[in-house]
Amino acid sequence: MTEEKRKNKSRASARFDLSSRFWKTFLVIFAAFLTFAGPYMVYVLQNVLEMDYAVSMVSGFVLILAGLVLLWYLIKNKVIS
Repeated sequence: MTEEKRKNKSRASARFDLSSRFWKTFLVIFAAFLTFAGPYMVYVLQNVLEMDYAVSMVSGFVLILAGLVLLWYLIKNKVIS
């Protein structure tokens, strides 16, 4: 690997450093938002945008699942305890 590629790789990993307080806080808040936005998304899609019931339920479930997976990832990597 050349020196330039190493610098680019280290620069990219420094932007998304899980040990920084900003990324810890951002990812925990984002995980909470995804988890709790699921039921509200079902309501918005079904009643406000008048979409099909199945589509709204699947999208809500996907949001809840994405939030829980992100939270599991953060706990597994000991970003949060």
